Amino acid sequence: MSKPFLSIERMTQQFPDGQGGTLTVFEHASFGIEKGEFVCILGHSGCGKSTIMNILAGLAEPTSGVVKMDGYEVSGPSLDRGVVFQNYSLLPWLSALRNVTFGVKARYPDWPRAKVEAHAREYLAMVGLEGDVVHRKPSQLSGGMRQRVSIARAFANHPKLLLLDEPFGALDALTRGTIQEELLKIWGGTEQTVFMITHDIDEAILLADRILLMTNGPQARVAESVEINIPRPRERTTIVEDANYYAIRNHTVQFLGRRSKELAGRPAEGLDQSPATVRFENGHAVAAPARAEPESPRRLRAVNE
Repeated sequence: MSKPFLSIERMTQQFPDGQGGTLTVFEHASFGIEKGEFVCILGHSGCGKSTIMNILAGLAEPTSGVVKMDGYEVSGPSLDRGVVFQNYSLLPWLSALRNVTFGVKARYPDWPRAKVEAHAREYLAMVGLEGDVVHRKPSQLSGGMRQRVSIARAFANHPKLLLLDEPFGALDALTRGTIQEELLKIWGGTEQTVFMITHDIDEAILLADRILLMTNGPQARVAESVEINIPRPRERTTIVEDANYYAIRNHTVQFLGRRSKELAGRPAEGLDQSPATVRFENGHAVAAPARAEPESPRRLRAVNE
């Protein structure tokens, strides 16, 4: 059986509980992500989503278990893993353009200055930032523009894995929708793999190939993997017309509203450690085969387009 591009194997995270004991945030998390796949993870606050993100980024280490990417164990930060945070995380003393070239120069130290700048401008243009605006500092940009710079910077570095930590959470609905569309356009033209935290079910259905659903913490686990087999390219104005849209949405709402609590704290020992695969066809749940040898997400997109 071939291993996925990103493999999380029986990962557990514990912290001191302040009373001499330990708090198990999540346990035995096991799932895989294929190269070029866009995966969202949903769960209530306290289930450990951000902790998983930090471990994947190399900013934290799990209590037990292992993370492997492209056949190698993840250890410490790397330019192969890019992160976009909710709070933008831009260097305030640099312009939008220089924020992007800063990362590109670190990624490609042998590139001449003109090539670095042209590359940065290309990705800024992909998120709708061109002309004089690229010379403004973050304090002179709106929240939506700042997040566009963050996304451009992340993609311009060509990471093998892109980690998005609720990147649109602080934006208004109209700006959020626009940047979601731009994110999809950039991602659709790359081979980058994306793992994203969100609390927005509609956003997850619009963006993802799969949605991972976590039970409530403590002792949370990744319980289900919901396949989003809605054809691409997707548009928010027409996606609701797909027969599977409301079936997927209702299933996710019911899981987060009821089943995530019912399954909370259930010990993972003795259970199948991989999340149960959930798939819908013609608006109805169907039995889904194991993901031992999944078809390439890139090929799936080509068929649907």
